[in-house]
Amino acid sequence: MFPKLLMRQLRFLRNRPLLNLRFLSDTSTTPSQSCNSTITPNKLHNHSPSSSLNYLELAKFSAIADTWWDSQGPFKPLHAMNPTRLAFIRSTLCRHFRKDPYSARPFEGLSFVDVGCGGGILSELFLSSITISPMKPLARMGATVTGIDAVENNVKIARVHADLDPETSTIEYCCTTAEKLLEEQRKFDAVIALEVIEHVADPAEFCKSLASLTVPNGATVISTINRSIRAYAAAIVAAEYILHWLPKGTHQWSSFLTPEELVLILKRASINVKQMAGFEYNPLTGRWSLSDDISVNFIAFGTKIPR
Repeated sequence: MFPKLLMRQLRFLRNRPLLNLRFLSDTSTTPSQSCNSTITPNKLHNHSPSSSLNYLELAKFSAIADTWWDSQGPFKPLHAMNPTRLAFIRSTLCRHFRKDPYSARPFEGLSFVDVGCGGGILSELFLSSITISPMKPLARMGATVTGIDAVENNVKIARVHADLDPETSTIEYCCTTAEKLLEEQRKFDAVIALEVIEHVADPAEFCKSLASLTVPNGATVISTINRSIRAYAAAIVAAEYILHWLPKGTHQWSSFLTPEELVLILKRASINVKQMAGFEYNPLTGRWSLSDDISVNFIAFGTKIPR
């Protein structure tokens, strides 16, 4: 449930307008592309006002796309966070969809979309359950998974890696955007966007797209970084400049959202946030765990409000 501090802040903000959101500056964007198309900056002249793409961010991740599955490379923090992120997702979605969390395939019959899937390091986990020992084979969780990303190199890497296993090869990877899926009238039981919203041009429009992709009473899960002084010190100064976990310039502090802002943006998009948790890093063990502390990294679970 929400930490007490967040609940007090939400009560204060409930009837106030959403002010001073420090979003990424808008860039020219193109119409969303199909699964077999390439989204490239040289198509900027065909801009679409409804697109939330930010081409500076796309170019940044395209340059390091071939390192997605290098657990010691630029995406090392995401590899380390994945078990904890998946634990939150599995727990909240099993509760919401009334599934047995101890089942080997609790999400049988459900459809998930991983928006901004990158190289597929999370999409593949949606087909797997958490095991205590990495030496044990992964039990499949049964969801029908679609992974989408606007960077073609990311999608190529994801497809190649997924094809190494007959079960993960069932994932549908598309070089496309949430807006394009809406044009195709796609709907999903669960829409998941982890560490993506801080890289889009318009978070509010992005959340509207996520909500539109979610079936009524479906689930939406978003994780991001809080716009706090502590987050600046941890996610930018320490992670990028001291520890070199991430390439310098990966994040812009002004593009982060506070938990209160994210809750209000999602509410306006017809997503009711039900649960939120923080991620806490233990430097002694090198592992992440769920926490009530949402001052740096946090994740939110919400449900689509029926109309």
